[in-house]
Amino acid sequence: QVQLVESGGGLVQAGGSLRLSCAASRPFFTFNSMGWYRQAPGKQRDMVATITRGGTINYADSVKGRFTISRDNAKSTVYLQMNSLKPEDTAVYYCNEDNTYWGQGTQVTVSS
Repeated sequence: QVQLVESGGGLVQAGGSLRLSCAASRPFFTFNSMGWYRQAPGKQRDMVATITRGGTINYADSVKGRFTISRDNAKSTVYLQMNSLKPEDTAVYYCNEDNTYWGQGTQVTVSS
């Protein structure tokens, strides 16, 4: 079973930045895709950013120009750099692999 551990969440003021990390228990070459999703209370879980094994990146329209997904294959770690944060970005952020494996989530709270 794959284990995914997220870190880097916290409380930040609007306009601030955070970087999330997701460490996987097995090498990234075993995955076809990796990414970040988020879920606010009472809302569905939505895709934020994904990256394929080949390096193709996709962002939700709401975060384009503000968030950047990247990876370190040697460390089996995916990152999400979040800049210019808005209160609407407040959610639990989950790491995902191959649309099936999930981390436990890390809380991001953006105050106005």
